[in-house]
Amino acid sequence: MPEELRALGRSLDAPGAADCAETMVERVLGQILAEQAPVPVAEPPGATERLRAVRRWTRLRWRSLTAALCGLLTVLVLTPPVRAAVLDWFDFAGVEVRYDPSAVPSPGAEVPGCGRPVSLAQAERRAGFEPLVPEELGMPGTVALTGEPRGRFVVSLCWRQDGRTIRLDERRAGLDISFAKTVREPPEWISLGTATSGGGTPAPALWFARPHLLTFWLVDTDGDRYTREERTAGPTLLWAHRAEGEMVTLRLEGVASKARAVEIARALERPSEVSSK
Repeated sequence: MPEELRALGRSLDAPGAADCAETMVERVLGQILAEQAPVPVAEPPGATERLRAVRRWTRLRWRSLTAALCGLLTVLVLTPPVRAAVLDWFDFAGVEVRYDPSAVPSPGAEVPGCGRPVSLAQAERRAGFEPLVPEELGMPGTVALTGEPRGRFVVSLCWRQDGRTIRLDERRAGLDISFAKTVREPPEWISLGTATSGGGTPAPALWFARPHLLTFWLVDTDGDRYTREERTAGPTLLWAHRAEGEMVTLRLEGVASKARAVEIARALERPSEVSSK
């Protein structure tokens, strides 16, 4: 077929066109064949090439990366407010804190009272740790024990003062339990100013001044969340206490004054303090 088209093109060309290098039909045929030929396409770089590119980028910028990391660590050590902000990303003594600016709790929410009462001895026996009782508040009016999946427990102590409920929830951090607080503004970082019983750094605390949505979940040893509960909480002080090698996370609700809440926490954190049952 191509040869027949070329012969037909020569017969149609004007006189003298036979002396040309190619006829009109040959030029058209060449164009058609050229359009049908596949155009080479560059293949995307493979994983090896991408890895080489990342290594080259890291070698060129390793000084900047090292300086940025050192700067972050310095800020965390020297600046308490920034440390509080970084809690968005890291666990804090068994408590994970997250923020949602769009969260709006229901108005008029009150601190819930404790449930079915038990004795402190029963709570200790079933929960596996000694509940901490703040001397600043005295003996609680009610002690409750809330069972959770896989044999975990939350010990709740409740007091009634001036017609309102003060509640202290205690969880053993070794249970790998995480809380997530969804609030409209970041909490305030507070240093309790007392060293831990092991001679470590001063115990930190987080103060949530405004009512906020409280979400907490349980995390198993594989890091999988398997339960979740939500309710509205009022002003809250959150901190960790270490005693006899165990870490307990505490959440104090119902104390509207930050100074008063911190006073209660500091009394518990004094190394000489001994909880009574």
